[in-house]
Amino acid sequence: MAHEHSFATPGPAGLGALAVACFGFGAVFLGKVDLSGFPLLAAWLIGGCLVQYTTAVMELKDHNLTGGNVFLFFSAFFMLAAALSVFAKWYSISFIFVPKAAKEAMDAAMAAAGVADVKMLTPEQLTAAKAGIGKAVGAMVAKMVYIEGWMWMAGASFLTAMTFNYAKSGLFVLVVTLDIVLWMIVGCDTGWFGDAKVMKPIIGYLLIFSGFYGVYFVAAVATNTVYGKKVFWTPPPLVK
Repeated sequence: MAHEHSFATPGPAGLGALAVACFGFGAVFLGKVDLSGFPLLAAWLIGGCLVQYTTAVMELKDHNLTGGNVFLFFSAFFMLAAALSVFAKWYSISFIFVPKAAKEAMDAAMAAAGVADVKMLTPEQLTAAKAGIGKAVGAMVAKMVYIEGWMWMAGASFLTAMTFNYAKSGLFVLVVTLDIVLWMIVGCDTGWFGDAKVMKPIIGYLLIFSGFYGVYFVAAVATNTVYGKKVFWTPPPLVK
């Protein structure tokens, strides 16, 4: 069913914002971004939230039930909630977890050595104490993100429930790919998939693929609309 817009369609902007999130999270899952980049990622996600919320409102106004609701949900959770989550992780790790783990490691090392001041530890004892800090911080982070795995379960379930509607659109492959990504993130954060190190690169590459797929559709929708003909090929819908 075609939708007549009272304004020009905001779909390309919404897909562009989705690509921002896909590329940003893809870089994180591929290990290209460390903790220092999290605040900047959060800032870009907030910008994407504004774009996707605007897109959602305009699509819903034009009676696009599927696209409007998906963009609205994504603006809240794939963008805004994710931005707040990324910033919370950066803050917690930098100012709570690392100082706490470092203090506990040094206290344990001093107790084992029978000294009252960290300056009295030998270089070897300091090195041994520091070696466990990263592992302790990792354990704290794992406990923190466990709840996020359950939250992402709602996001993954929502998009999965909407997926069949996209069988009438060329975006079906993109949506299915994001379904897989979200369920893999659920498995990683909850620990259901075991070692997350194996899954993270796969998630990263699927996100990069999704970002480029979305950008291609930005070009296709905008250019084909402007020229009034199919300049860019788009896959036919599975269901007419």
